[in-house]
Amino acid sequence: MDNSIELFFWPTPNGWKISIYLEEAGLPYKVRFVDILAGDQFKPNFLKISPNNRIPAIIDPDGPGGAPLPVFESGAILQYLGRKTGKFYPKDERARVEVDEWLMWQMGGIGPMLGQLHHFANYAPEKIGYAITRYTNEAHRLYGVLDKRLGGRDYVAGDYSIADIAIFSWTRLWERHGIGADEFPNFKRWAKAIAQRPAVQRGLALGKDKRGDIAKNKEARGILFGQRARS
Repeated sequence: MDNSIELFFWPTPNGWKISIYLEEAGLPYKVRFVDILAGDQFKPNFLKISPNNRIPAIIDPDGPGGAPLPVFESGAILQYLGRKTGKFYPKDERARVEVDEWLMWQMGGIGPMLGQLHHFANYAPEKIGYAITRYTNEAHRLYGVLDKRLGGRDYVAGDYSIADIAIFSWTRLWERHGIGADEFPNFKRWAKAIAQRPAVQRGLALGKDKRGDIAKNKEARGILFGQRARS
């Protein structure tokens, strides 16, 4: 029986969270590329797994009770795999709460804010100064929160965990977020150390050749930002 996890994936920060985790945990998996630039995320078979038409998603063929289990939303996938394997997700409740806090900080804070910054600075059809300033300032604030947290510690919450994986996947492109080379030294030290992990490098390499320049692809922008399938 093939117990490989099916990973529905495209090389984006949210996708990298799961490819990195699977590599770190040494879990067998097979990739199902979902071309979000072409509208694959709107296809009925994918929507059965991920009703919010977003990657990533997984199907674990060996879910609870031995039955297949589909899971969507990157944070939920990380928590599920962490519970299932016991890797990079502590069992102690106090330690787990701390990891969950920083995972939710990424999911509700730095991920959405950096996403909006990318959109208004790089993809919006018109440059709206207020929006760019708003999200640049918020990104800077959040990097400051992270830098302060990493003062005197190697990882954001105890040992290396799903929180580090999630946050790194969004902040690895920090130079695109208006962060200066000498700012936030604790963050820079942490990001460099994580980037050097072999499993992280393998997770980031998955589908690397498929990343396109959305800024130059009008049709893809219409699909991604207009939220419509390609006709």
